[in-house]
Amino acid sequence: MLRELIKEINSKKNIEKARIYRRFFKTGKGEYGEGDIFIGLSMLEQRKIAKKFINLGFDDIGKLLYSKYHEYRMIGFIIIVYKFENSNDIERKYIVNFYLENISQANNWDLIDCVCDKILGKWLIDKDKNLLYEFSKSENLWKRRIAIISTFYFIKNNKFNYSLDISKILLNDKHDLIHKAVGWMLREIGKRDKEILKEFLKKYYRQMPRTMLRYAIEKFKEDERKKYLNGKI
Repeated sequence: MLRELIKEINSKKNIEKARIYRRFFKTGKGEYGEGDIFIGLSMLEQRKIAKKFINLGFDDIGKLLYSKYHEYRMIGFIIIVYKFENSNDIERKYIVNFYLENISQANNWDLIDCVCDKILGKWLIDKDKNLLYEFSKSENLWKRRIAIISTFYFIKNNKFNYSLDISKILLNDKHDLIHKAVGWMLREIGKRDKEILKEFLKKYYRQMPRTMLRYAIEKFKEDERKKYLNGKI
């Protein structure tokens, strides 16, 4: 089955898209995605392949996750998501452990954003959240992003306190990808309960990185956004 999957992936290679993706995902020297290699598949194509090969065994999924090609890793992670969605609690526990054992391969923001809330967030919603707090304090950029993005599942279920807690931990993070991720999650909270977001912003908006604040208030009216950006709240 793995050979068939690889054959299908390779049949959809697109040199021009691959060139665009290399630039978009910052693969240059010294950039966060340095050295990553793309084949040029769209996200839709990757999802279709993952759905077609949902019965791929975990040993073969592991081979995808450790491929040098970005799309192989993405398809591997999406297959895990699909398996998780169609599994019972015992099977889900195995899948979560498998995900965590191979989490080092989630080494770009899309490999995190399309996966972690649907596996880790969904699994932890009624369980101890210490792992996310641990990740939020990690020196590893991707673990910190996983920590905040995993809480998206909680937000969708109107549980905001964990997202706010982790946002506080990451307020002074130095990386732009964390500023964007935290701002995004705060914005999602505001879409569901603007007053909770405003209460958080009242305490912390002056110390938030500019990008984080802009993302968080993106849905506010223009005059309100300007007040926050000018420090006049």
